[in-house]
Amino acid sequence: MAKKPDGNFGYEKSFHSFAACPDNIRNVIMAKERILQKAHELFMRYGVRSVSMDDIAAQLGMSKKTLYQFYTDKEELVDAVLSVFLEGNRKQCLADRQRSENAIHEVLLAFDMMQEMFANMNPSMVFELEKYHPAVSKKIQHHKQVFMYQVIKQNLERGIQEELYRPEINIDILTRFRIESMMLAFNTEVFPNNRTHFVGIQEQILEHFLYGLATIKGQKLIQKYKQQQKNLNDGVKQ
Repeated sequence: MAKKPDGNFGYEKSFHSFAACPDNIRNVIMAKERILQKAHELFMRYGVRSVSMDDIAAQLGMSKKTLYQFYTDKEELVDAVLSVFLEGNRKQCLADRQRSENAIHEVLLAFDMMQEMFANMNPSMVFELEKYHPAVSKKIQHHKQVFMYQVIKQNLERGIQEELYRPEINIDILTRFRIESMMLAFNTEVFPNNRTHFVGIQEQILEHFLYGLATIKGQKLIQKYKQQQKNLNDGVKQ
């Protein structure tokens, strides 16, 4: 088939054949999801730079030629993986807000999500994206500066209203500080052992941030949630 520059996965006859046969569309969607899942797994474990299209194809048990039928190059695949990841993060943040009891509970739910997402992540991935995939990295910057900014800002406003955070805090400054403090754990120059202690580093940074914000009422609530988590962990260990 003659390859087109864009549209319909880049193939001249794909639109007509897919339209005529819904099963083909379903198979293409399933194949793309399978590729995305495996690529995400490998990128998170080994970093973006060290994983090649050959590696992904081999892990999937398909030829590289078949892989390129769905994603024209690694840049497109990295972009697709990151887009799915950021959308999942966005939906989970909004869901956590809806089911949270208060502002502090919302933050702790978000941290639980982060632990699950980043438990097996190679922290170098963020800086590899900045260096080798700058166009893709811009999506992370936009996510931080627009979506995450609003989520954190609204959490701070909520916490003040609930008398859990100190009313005199500068919301804009602390929102920006929180965003950058989350990214600090990815920096291997600051934390050389972040690969094995990443979640612990993030936990210490978050705890420092929360206690700095909290009123006496808020600090008691933090202690309550910490004890609940300890009891839960102790119960799992038994």
